[in-house]
Amino acid sequence: MVDLNSDLGEGLGVWRLGDDETLLTIVTSANVACGFHAGDPSTMRRVSAGAAGRGVRVGAQVSYHDLVGFGRRRIEVPPDELADELLYQIGALSAFGPVAYVKPHGALYNAAAVDSGHASAVVAAAEQAGGLPVLCQPGSVLARHAAERGLRVVAEGFADRAYQRDGRLVPRTSPGALVTDVAAVSARAVRMVVDGVVEAVDGSLIPMPVESLCVHGDTPGAVEMALAVRAALAEAGVALAPFV
Repeated sequence: MVDLNSDLGEGLGVWRLGDDETLLTIVTSANVACGFHAGDPSTMRRVSAGAAGRGVRVGAQVSYHDLVGFGRRRIEVPPDELADELLYQIGALSAFGPVAYVKPHGALYNAAAVDSGHASAVVAAAEQAGGLPVLCQPGSVLARHAAERGLRVVAEGFADRAYQRDGRLVPRTSPGALVTDVAAVSARAVRMVVDGVVEAVDGSLIPMPVESLCVHGDTPGAVEMALAVRAALAEAGVALAPFV
């Protein structure tokens, strides 16, 4: 059994990014933008309501305060100040329904994977929000910090992102960072769930035991990919269900 998640609610005002409504019929968990890299109150309400109506769990997709850069630029913020900003985002989303977990977005996701200060800020916010589970890369600094504080750590794999040999994601600024071939995305998803490994860009196999798989909502062809991943998992005998 595995969870299938996607980043949703990443529009802003009149601008829509991705097909939230259709993806909510496919995924089991929705990482909802909380206004700092994307999203707004009406979008948060719409996606939260749509998720509730379909039994999809809602997680707070927290980020640096970076609307212009879509949260993909690392910002040096003192850990205590960053923790406040992340808690603020979780609180904003919780106004529209239950928040089941926390997942960092973009540059914060990558920074918290290796930086103790930023990882500790994510953990502090999750703790203060009621001890929420943290969705993150297995073996990361964030995973270690969260486990040490007694939070549930949910290991996440990316079906549509390329990995480096050390298990980190290939930066989006590098060629080949996104895997766009639907068949390849589906095969990678099944391999991560069934075999607990993923092939890195250099051809090596790296351990990737996952409880949740992500297909990005803003990836070209996201709906087709998510449907293909769901079908491939079903064919492999893997059931889908929220992790919480």
